Amino acid sequence: MYCVSFQSKQLLTYGKRLVRSHGDYIKRTFHDRIVLQQSHKLSQKQIEQINLKEEENPNSKAERIAIVVPVPTTNPLISSIVGNPLVTGDAFKNVSKESKKSKVEEWTVTPSEDLSKLGKHYLMLSKSRLTSLVVITSMAGYAMAPAPFELSTFILCSVGTGLCSAAANSINQYHEVPFDAQMSRTKNRVLVKGILTPLHAIGFAIGAASTGICMLYYGVNGLTAALGAANLILYTSIYTPMKRFSILNTWVGSIVGAIPPVMGWVGCSGTIDAGAWILAGLLYAWQFPHFNALSWNLRPDYSRAGYRMMAVTNPALCRRTALRYTVALGVLSCAAPIFDVTNLWFAFETLPLNAYFAYLAWRFYKNSDSGTSRKLFRFSLLHLPALMILFLLNKKRWIFTEEASVATMTENAGIMVAANESIEMTPPVMAETTTNELGELGGTIAKLEEQAVEALKNLLSY
Repeated sequence: MYCVSFQSKQLLTYGKRLVRSHGDYIKRTFHDRIVLQQSHKLSQKQIEQINLKEEENPNSKAERIAIVVPVPTTNPLISSIVGNPLVTGDAFKNVSKESKKSKVEEWTVTPSEDLSKLGKHYLMLSKSRLTSLVVITSMAGYAMAPAPFELSTFILCSVGTGLCSAAANSINQYHEVPFDAQMSRTKNRVLVKGILTPLHAIGFAIGAASTGICMLYYGVNGLTAALGAANLILYTSIYTPMKRFSILNTWVGSIVGAIPPVMGWVGCSGTIDAGAWILAGLLYAWQFPHFNALSWNLRPDYSRAGYRMMAVTNPALCRRTALRYTVALGVLSCAAPIFDVTNLWFAFETLPLNAYFAYLAWRFYKNSDSGTSRKLFRFSLLHLPALMILFLLNKKRWIFTEEASVATMTENAGIMVAANESIEMTPPVMAETTTNELGELGGTIAKLEEQAVEALKNLLSY
Protein backbone atom coordinates (compact mmCIF):
# COMPACT_ATOMS: atom_id res chain seq x y z
CA MET A 1 0.00 0.00 0.00
CA TYR A 2 2.83 2.32 0.79
CA CYS A 3 4.52 1.51 -2.49
CA VAL A 4 1.38 2.33 -4.42
CA SER A 5 0.93 5.69 -2.68
CA PHE A 6 4.61 6.49 -3.22
CA GLN A 7 4.39 5.67 -6.88
CA SER A 8 1.21 7.73 -7.26
CA LYS A 9 2.96 10.71 -5.67
CA GLN A 10 5.86 10.30 -8.05
CA LEU A 11 3.50 10.14 -11.00
CA LEU A 12 1.69 13.25 -9.79
CA THR A 13 4.96 15.12 -9.34
CA TYR A 14 6.14 14.02 -12.76
CA GLY A 15 2.85 15.18 -14.30
CA LYS A 16 3.12 18.61 -12.68
CA ARG A 17 6.69 18.99 -13.90
CA LEU A 18 5.65 17.93 -17.38
CA VAL A 19 2.82 20.48 -17.48
CA ARG A 20 5.07 23.18 -16.07
CA SER A 21 7.86 22.44 -18.51
CA HIS A 22 5.40 22.34 -21.40
CA GLY A 23 3.99 25.71 -20.35
CA ASP A 24 7.49 27.16 -20.02
CA TYR A 25 8.33 25.79 -23.47
CA ILE A 26 5.29 27.50 -24.97
CA LYS A 27 6.19 30.75 -23.24
CA ARG A 28 9.82 30.54 -24.39
CA THR A 29 8.81 29.77 -27.94
CA PHE A 30 6.38 32.69 -28.08
CA HIS A 31 8.97 34.93 -26.44
CA ASP A 32 11.66 33.87 -28.94
CA ARG A 33 9.39 34.58 -31.87
CA ILE A 34 8.83 38.14 -30.60
CA VAL A 35 12.57 38.54 -30.05
CA LEU A 36 13.34 37.31 -33.56
CA GLN A 37 10.85 39.73 -35.08
CA GLN A 38 12.09 42.67 -32.99
CA SER A 39 15.75 41.96 -33.73
CA HIS A 40 15.00 41.63 -37.45
CA LYS A 41 13.19 44.99 -37.50
CA LEU A 42 15.93 46.61 -35.48
CA SER A 43 18.57 45.32 -37.85
CA GLN A 44 16.77 46.70 -40.86
CA LYS A 45 16.47 50.13 -39.23
CA GLN A 46 20.14 50.15 -38.30
CA ILE A 47 21.09 49.11 -41.85
CA GLU A 48 19.17 52.06 -43.26
CA GLN A 49 20.86 54.43 -40.79
CA ILE A 50 24.32 53.11 -41.67
CA ASN A 51 23.70 53.36 -45.41
CA LEU A 52 22.40 56.92 -45.03
CA LYS A 53 25.39 57.92 -42.92
CA GLU A 54 27.89 56.47 -45.39
CA GLU A 55 26.20 58.27 -48.28
CA GLU A 56 26.59 61.56 -46.39
CA ASN A 57 30.20 60.84 -45.30
CA PRO A 58 32.01 58.52 -47.76
CA ASN A 59 35.22 58.67 -45.66
CA SER A 60 33.59 57.21 -42.56
CA LYS A 61 33.70 53.56 -43.69
CA ALA A 62 36.15 52.62 -40.94
CA GLU A 63 33.77 53.75 -38.26
CA ARG A 64 32.14 51.01 -36.19
CA ILE A 65 28.64 51.18 -34.77
CA ALA A 66 27.75 48.67 -32.10
CA ILE A 67 24.25 47.30 -32.12
CA VAL A 68 22.96 45.35 -29.16
CA VAL A 69 19.83 43.24 -29.34
CA PRO A 70 17.86 44.55 -26.35
CA VAL A 71 16.08 41.33 -25.39
CA PRO A 72 18.16 38.14 -24.91
CA THR A 73 16.89 34.94 -26.45
CA THR A 74 16.74 31.53 -24.77
CA ASN A 75 16.56 29.39 -27.91
CA PRO A 76 19.98 28.40 -29.30
CA LEU A 77 18.50 27.96 -32.77
CA ILE A 78 17.26 31.55 -32.83
CA SER A 79 20.57 32.70 -31.39
CA SER A 80 22.33 31.13 -34.35
CA ILE A 81 19.91 32.86 -36.72
CA VAL A 82 20.19 36.29 -35.08
CA GLY A 83 23.90 35.91 -34.55
CA ASN A 84 26.18 37.76 -32.14
CA PRO A 85 24.30 40.60 -30.42
CA LEU A 86 27.34 42.79 -30.99
CA VAL A 87 27.31 43.48 -34.73
CA THR A 88 29.35 46.13 -36.50
CA GLY A 89 28.31 48.48 -39.26
CA ASP A 90 30.40 46.66 -41.92
CA ALA A 91 28.56 43.45 -41.17
CA PHE A 92 25.21 45.13 -41.67
CA LYS A 93 26.55 46.74 -44.81
CA ASN A 94 27.43 43.32 -46.23
CA VAL A 95 23.98 42.05 -45.30
CA SER A 96 22.47 45.03 -47.09
CA LYS A 97 24.50 44.36 -50.25
CA GLU A 98 23.52 40.69 -50.26
CA SER A 99 19.87 41.59 -49.81
CA LYS A 100 20.09 43.94 -52.78
CA LYS A 101 21.75 41.30 -54.97
CA SER A 102 19.34 38.52 -54.07
CA LYS A 103 16.19 38.47 -56.17
CA VAL A 104 13.03 37.58 -54.34
CA GLU A 105 10.65 35.56 -56.48
CA GLU A 106 7.45 37.54 -56.86
CA TRP A 107 3.99 36.09 -56.97
CA THR A 108 2.65 35.80 -60.50
CA VAL A 109 -0.90 35.45 -61.74
CA THR A 110 -1.70 31.97 -63.05
CA PRO A 111 -2.56 31.21 -65.73
CA SER A 112 -0.20 33.73 -67.30
CA GLU A 113 -1.80 36.73 -68.99
CA ASP A 114 1.47 37.97 -70.50
CA LEU A 115 1.14 37.31 -74.23
CA SER A 116 4.75 38.34 -74.87
CA LYS A 117 5.95 35.14 -73.19
CA LEU A 118 3.47 32.87 -74.96
CA GLY A 119 6.07 31.72 -77.50
CA LYS A 120 8.46 30.76 -74.70
CA HIS A 121 5.70 28.83 -72.95
CA TYR A 122 4.86 26.99 -76.16
CA LEU A 123 8.51 25.99 -76.54
CA MET A 124 8.52 24.63 -73.00
CA LEU A 125 5.24 22.83 -73.64
CA SER A 126 6.62 21.19 -76.80
CA LYS A 127 9.95 20.25 -75.10
CA SER A 128 12.02 22.26 -77.58
CA ARG A 129 15.26 20.31 -77.07
CA LEU A 130 13.65 16.94 -77.64
CA THR A 131 11.70 18.26 -80.62
CA SER A 132 14.90 19.70 -82.10
CA LEU A 133 16.57 16.28 -81.85
CA VAL A 134 13.57 14.67 -83.58
CA VAL A 135 13.70 17.23 -86.42
CA ILE A 136 17.46 16.73 -86.86
CA THR A 137 17.06 12.96 -87.20
CA SER A 138 14.29 13.52 -89.75
CA MET A 139 16.56 15.86 -91.73
CA ALA A 140 19.32 13.25 -91.61
CA GLY A 141 16.97 10.60 -92.96
CA TYR A 142 15.94 12.88 -95.84
CA ALA A 143 19.57 13.65 -96.70
CA MET A 144 20.59 9.98 -96.63
CA ALA A 145 17.84 8.78 -98.95
CA PRO A 146 18.92 7.86 -102.51
CA ALA A 147 16.65 10.33 -104.31
CA PRO A 148 16.81 13.88 -105.69
CA PHE A 149 17.00 16.61 -103.06
CA GLU A 150 14.13 19.10 -103.22
CA LEU A 151 14.37 22.08 -100.88
CA SER A 152 10.61 22.70 -100.59
CA THR A 153 9.85 19.08 -99.72
CA PHE A 154 12.76 19.03 -97.27
CA ILE A 155 11.45 22.10 -95.41
CA LEU A 156 7.86 20.85 -95.32
CA CYS A 157 8.96 17.43 -94.06
CA SER A 158 11.10 18.96 -91.30
CA VAL A 159 8.48 21.46 -90.13
CA GLY A 160 5.67 18.89 -90.25
CA THR A 161 7.70 16.40 -88.22
CA GLY A 162 8.52 19.10 -85.67
CA LEU A 163 4.85 20.08 -85.27
CA CYS A 164 3.84 16.45 -84.73
CA SER A 165 6.55 16.08 -82.08
CA ALA A 166 5.45 19.30 -80.35
CA ALA A 167 1.84 18.08 -80.24
CA ALA A 168 2.89 14.71 -78.80
CA ASN A 169 4.98 16.32 -76.06
CA SER A 170 2.15 18.70 -75.18
CA ILE A 171 -0.33 15.85 -74.74
CA ASN A 172 2.29 13.92 -72.75
CA GLN A 173 2.66 16.81 -70.29
CA TYR A 174 -1.13 17.12 -70.05
CA HIS A 175 -1.41 13.48 -68.91
CA GLU A 176 1.54 13.60 -66.48
CA VAL A 177 0.89 16.81 -64.50
CA PRO A 178 0.32 15.09 -61.11
CA PHE A 179 3.39 12.91 -61.59
CA ASP A 180 5.65 15.66 -62.94
CA ALA A 181 4.88 17.67 -59.80
CA GLN A 182 6.64 14.99 -57.71
CA MET A 183 9.87 14.99 -59.72
CA SER A 184 12.66 17.53 -59.33
CA ARG A 185 13.42 17.37 -63.06
CA THR A 186 9.87 18.20 -64.16
CA LYS A 187 8.31 20.21 -61.34
CA ASN A 188 8.87 23.53 -63.14
CA ARG A 189 6.95 22.66 -66.29
CA VAL A 190 4.34 25.15 -67.44
CA LEU A 191 1.33 22.93 -66.70
CA VAL A 192 2.65 21.93 -63.27
CA LYS A 193 3.13 25.57 -62.27
CA GLY A 194 -0.22 26.57 -63.76
CA ILE A 195 1.25 29.04 -66.25
CA LEU A 196 -0.90 27.53 -69.00
CA THR A 197 -4.25 25.84 -68.52
CA PRO A 198 -4.80 22.20 -69.57
CA LEU A 199 -7.37 23.36 -72.13
CA HIS A 200 -4.79 25.73 -73.61
CA ALA A 201 -2.27 22.90 -73.88
CA ILE A 202 -4.77 20.60 -75.60
CA GLY A 203 -5.75 23.37 -78.02
CA PHE A 204 -2.10 23.93 -78.89
CA ALA A 205 -1.61 20.19 -79.41
CA ILE A 206 -4.64 19.88 -81.71
CA GLY A 207 -3.51 22.86 -83.79
CA ALA A 208 0.09 21.64 -84.08
CA ALA A 209 -0.90 18.05 -84.90
CA SER A 210 -3.47 18.97 -87.57
CA THR A 211 -1.13 21.49 -89.20
CA GLY A 212 1.83 19.11 -89.16
CA ILE A 213 -0.06 16.13 -90.60
CA CYS A 214 -1.63 18.30 -93.33
CA MET A 215 1.80 19.64 -94.28
CA LEU A 216 3.17 16.11 -94.52
CA TYR A 217 0.20 14.83 -96.53
CA TYR A 218 -0.18 17.65 -99.04
CA GLY A 219 3.43 18.85 -99.16
CA VAL A 220 5.38 15.58 -98.96
CA ASN A 221 3.43 12.33 -99.44
CA GLY A 222 0.75 10.22 -97.79
CA LEU A 223 3.12 7.60 -96.37
CA THR A 224 5.09 10.22 -94.43
CA ALA A 225 1.86 11.70 -93.05
CA ALA A 226 0.68 8.22 -91.99
CA LEU A 227 3.98 7.61 -90.16
CA GLY A 228 3.66 10.96 -88.37
CA ALA A 229 0.09 10.27 -87.26
CA ALA A 230 0.97 6.73 -86.12
CA ASN A 231 3.93 8.00 -84.12
CA LEU A 232 1.74 10.65 -82.46
CA ILE A 233 -0.78 8.01 -81.36
CA LEU A 234 1.95 5.59 -80.27
CA TYR A 235 3.61 8.21 -78.04
CA THR A 236 0.50 9.70 -76.45
CA SER A 237 -1.83 6.69 -76.18
CA ILE A 238 0.53 3.75 -75.62
CA TYR A 239 3.94 4.90 -74.38
CA THR A 240 2.71 7.58 -71.95
CA PRO A 241 0.24 5.41 -69.97
CA MET A 242 2.54 2.37 -70.17
CA LYS A 243 5.16 4.19 -68.10
CA ARG A 244 2.89 3.69 -65.10
CA PHE A 245 2.58 -0.12 -65.19
CA SER A 246 5.25 -1.83 -67.33
CA ILE A 247 8.96 -1.54 -68.08
CA LEU A 248 8.15 -2.35 -71.71
CA ASN A 249 7.57 1.38 -72.12
CA THR A 250 11.29 1.74 -72.88
CA TRP A 251 10.99 -0.53 -75.92
CA VAL A 252 7.88 1.29 -77.14
CA GLY A 253 9.59 4.63 -76.62
CA SER A 254 12.54 3.44 -78.69
CA ILE A 255 10.16 2.68 -81.57
CA VAL A 256 8.82 6.22 -81.26
CA GLY A 257 12.36 7.59 -81.53
CA ALA A 258 13.20 5.39 -84.54
CA ILE A 259 10.30 6.58 -86.72
CA PRO A 260 11.34 10.25 -87.42
CA PRO A 261 14.42 9.34 -89.56
CA VAL A 262 12.22 6.92 -91.51
CA MET A 263 9.79 9.81 -92.10
CA GLY A 264 12.64 11.82 -93.59
CA TRP A 265 13.76 8.90 -95.74
CA VAL A 266 10.22 8.28 -97.03
CA GLY A 267 9.69 11.99 -97.57
CA CYS A 268 12.62 12.00 -99.99
CA SER A 269 12.39 8.61 -101.69
CA GLY A 270 8.71 7.74 -101.20
CA THR A 271 9.44 4.13 -100.19
CA ILE A 272 10.66 2.13 -97.18
CA ASP A 273 13.62 0.06 -98.35
CA ALA A 274 16.63 -1.60 -96.71
CA GLY A 275 18.34 1.72 -96.00
CA ALA A 276 15.31 3.02 -94.09
CA TRP A 277 15.17 -0.15 -91.96
CA ILE A 278 18.90 0.02 -91.11
CA LEU A 279 18.63 3.72 -90.20
CA ALA A 280 15.61 2.99 -87.99
CA GLY A 281 17.52 0.11 -86.36
CA LEU A 282 20.46 2.36 -85.53
CA LEU A 283 18.17 4.93 -83.86
CA TYR A 284 16.26 2.19 -82.06
CA ALA A 285 19.39 0.58 -80.62
CA TRP A 286 21.02 3.89 -79.68
CA GLN A 287 18.18 4.91 -77.37
CA PHE A 288 18.70 2.07 -74.88
CA PRO A 289 22.20 3.03 -73.65
CA HIS A 290 21.22 6.69 -73.90
CA PHE A 291 18.03 6.49 -71.83
CA ASN A 292 19.16 3.78 -69.41
CA ALA A 293 22.23 5.81 -68.49
CA LEU A 294 20.05 8.91 -68.05
CA SER A 295 17.43 7.16 -65.92
CA TRP A 296 20.05 5.56 -63.64
CA ASN A 297 20.74 8.85 -61.87
CA LEU A 298 17.03 9.78 -61.84
CA ARG A 299 15.88 6.68 -59.97
CA PRO A 300 14.69 8.58 -56.87
CA ASP A 301 12.54 10.86 -59.03
CA TYR A 302 11.04 8.03 -61.05
CA SER A 303 10.39 5.99 -57.91
CA ARG A 304 8.73 8.95 -56.17
CA ALA A 305 6.45 9.58 -59.15
CA GLY A 306 5.58 5.88 -59.51
CA TYR A 307 7.06 5.28 -62.98
CA ARG A 308 7.92 1.70 -63.90
CA MET A 309 11.42 2.11 -65.30
CA MET A 310 14.09 -0.56 -65.67
CA ALA A 311 16.48 1.48 -63.55
CA VAL A 312 13.97 1.37 -60.67
CA THR A 313 12.33 -2.05 -60.90
CA ASN A 314 15.14 -4.12 -62.44
CA PRO A 315 18.55 -2.40 -62.28
CA ALA A 316 20.43 -5.47 -63.53
CA LEU A 317 18.28 -5.65 -66.66
CA CYS A 318 18.83 -1.93 -67.18
CA ARG A 319 22.60 -2.40 -67.29
CA ARG A 320 22.46 -5.54 -69.46
CA THR A 321 20.13 -3.90 -71.97
CA ALA A 322 22.42 -0.92 -72.36
CA LEU A 323 25.37 -3.23 -73.06
CA ARG A 324 23.46 -5.42 -75.52
CA TYR A 325 22.29 -2.60 -77.70
CA THR A 326 25.72 -0.98 -77.94
CA VAL A 327 26.86 -4.28 -79.46
CA ALA A 328 23.80 -4.20 -81.76
CA LEU A 329 24.91 -0.80 -83.03
CA GLY A 330 28.17 -2.33 -84.24
CA VAL A 331 26.33 -5.18 -85.97
CA LEU A 332 23.95 -2.79 -87.77
CA SER A 333 26.87 -0.62 -88.86
CA CYS A 334 28.48 -3.66 -90.48
CA ALA A 335 25.16 -4.64 -92.11
CA ALA A 336 24.81 -1.32 -93.93
CA PRO A 337 27.46 -2.07 -96.61
CA ILE A 338 26.19 -5.65 -96.96
CA PHE A 339 22.75 -4.38 -98.04
CA ASP A 340 24.41 -1.87 -100.39
CA VAL A 341 23.25 1.14 -98.35
CA THR A 342 26.74 2.49 -97.61
CA ASN A 343 30.21 1.68 -98.80
CA LEU A 344 32.61 -0.58 -96.92
CA TRP A 345 34.42 2.34 -95.33
CA PHE A 346 31.39 3.03 -93.12
CA ALA A 347 31.93 -0.23 -91.23
CA PHE A 348 35.63 0.53 -90.67
CA GLU A 349 35.10 4.18 -89.68
CA THR A 350 32.36 3.40 -87.16
CA LEU A 351 34.26 0.51 -85.59
CA PRO A 352 36.27 2.59 -83.04
CA LEU A 353 33.22 4.77 -82.32
CA ASN A 354 31.00 1.79 -81.54
CA ALA A 355 33.78 -0.02 -79.70
CA TYR A 356 34.31 2.85 -77.26
CA PHE A 357 30.55 3.15 -76.80
CA ALA A 358 30.42 -0.55 -75.91
CA TYR A 359 33.39 -0.11 -73.54
CA LEU A 360 31.56 2.63 -71.62
CA ALA A 361 28.46 0.42 -71.46
CA TRP A 362 30.62 -2.43 -70.11
CA ARG A 363 31.99 -0.18 -67.38
CA PHE A 364 28.45 0.90 -66.52
CA TYR A 365 27.43 -2.77 -66.36
CA LYS A 366 30.30 -3.69 -64.04
CA ASN A 367 30.49 -0.66 -61.75
CA SER A 368 26.84 0.46 -61.70
CA ASP A 369 27.55 3.89 -60.28
CA SER A 370 26.61 7.43 -61.17
CA GLY A 371 30.02 8.22 -62.66
CA THR A 372 29.97 5.49 -65.30
CA SER A 373 26.32 6.15 -66.15
CA ARG A 374 27.03 9.86 -66.59
CA LYS A 375 29.96 9.15 -68.92
CA LEU A 376 27.85 6.76 -70.97
CA PHE A 377 25.07 9.32 -71.27
CA ARG A 378 27.39 12.15 -72.30
CA PHE A 379 29.15 10.06 -74.93
CA SER A 380 25.79 9.00 -76.36
CA LEU A 381 25.12 12.66 -77.16
CA LEU A 382 28.30 12.69 -79.27
CA HIS A 383 27.87 9.20 -80.71
CA LEU A 384 24.58 9.81 -82.54
CA PRO A 385 25.59 12.89 -84.59
CA ALA A 386 28.96 11.31 -85.42
CA LEU A 387 27.23 8.13 -86.59
CA MET A 388 24.76 10.10 -88.74
CA ILE A 389 27.54 12.16 -90.36
CA LEU A 390 29.53 9.03 -91.24
CA PHE A 391 26.40 7.40 -92.63
CA LEU A 392 25.77 10.43 -94.84
CA LEU A 393 29.36 10.71 -96.08
CA ASN A 394 29.60 7.01 -96.92
CA LYS A 395 26.19 6.38 -98.46
CA LYS A 396 26.38 4.32 -101.62
CA ARG A 397 24.14 6.27 -103.96
CA TRP A 398 24.78 9.99 -104.37
CA ILE A 399 22.07 11.38 -106.60
CA PHE A 400 24.29 14.24 -107.82
CA THR A 401 26.93 11.89 -109.20
CA GLU A 402 24.24 9.68 -110.68
CA GLU A 403 22.67 12.64 -112.48
CA ALA A 404 26.08 13.69 -113.83
CA SER A 405 26.84 10.18 -115.06
CA VAL A 406 23.41 9.90 -116.65
CA ALA A 407 23.91 13.25 -118.41
CA THR A 408 27.32 12.15 -119.71
CA MET A 409 25.93 8.85 -120.96
CA THR A 410 23.03 10.68 -122.64
CA GLU A 411 25.42 13.10 -124.35
CA ASN A 412 27.63 10.28 -125.59
CA ALA A 413 24.59 8.38 -126.79
CA GLY A 414 23.43 11.48 -128.67
CA ILE A 415 26.77 11.85 -130.39
CA MET A 416 26.73 8.19 -131.40
CA VAL A 417 23.19 8.46 -132.76
CA ALA A 418 24.11 11.54 -134.78
CA ALA A 419 27.12 9.74 -136.20
CA ASN A 420 25.02 6.73 -137.12
CA GLU A 421 22.46 8.95 -138.79
CA SER A 422 25.16 10.69 -140.79
CA ILE A 423 26.55 7.32 -141.85
CA GLU A 424 23.13 6.02 -142.79
CA MET A 425 22.28 9.17 -144.76
CA THR A 426 25.52 9.13 -146.82
CA PRO A 427 24.51 6.63 -149.63
CA PRO A 428 21.25 8.40 -150.58
CA VAL A 429 23.01 11.72 -150.71
CA MET A 430 25.74 10.30 -152.92
CA ALA A 431 23.17 8.65 -155.23
CA GLU A 432 21.27 11.89 -155.57
CA THR A 433 24.47 13.76 -156.46
CA THR A 434 25.44 11.21 -159.12
CA THR A 435 21.98 11.33 -160.72
CA ASN A 436 22.14 15.09 -161.06
CA GLU A 437 25.54 15.00 -162.61
CA LEU A 438 24.41 12.35 -165.12
CA GLY A 439 21.40 14.42 -166.01
CA GLU A 440 23.56 17.42 -166.73
CA LEU A 441 25.85 15.33 -168.94
CA GLY A 442 22.86 13.92 -170.82
CA GLY A 443 21.59 17.40 -171.52
CA THR A 444 24.97 18.51 -172.81
CA ILE A 445 25.21 15.49 -175.10
CA ALA A 446 21.73 16.13 -176.45
CA LYS A 447 22.64 19.72 -177.28
CA LEU A 448 25.79 18.57 -179.06
CA GLU A 449 23.76 16.08 -181.06
CA GLU A 450 21.32 18.80 -182.13
CA GLN A 451 24.19 21.03 -183.18
CA ALA A 452 25.73 18.20 -185.19
CA VAL A 453 22.44 17.46 -186.95
CA GLU A 454 22.00 21.10 -187.92
CA ALA A 455 25.56 21.23 -189.23
CA LEU A 456 24.91 18.18 -191.47
CA LYS A 457 21.69 19.76 -192.81
CA ASN A 458 23.58 22.88 -193.78
CA LEU A 459 26.23 20.87 -195.61
CA LEU A 460 23.63 18.92 -197.57
CA SER A 461 21.82 22.07 -198.61
CA TYR A 462 24.92 23.36 -200.29
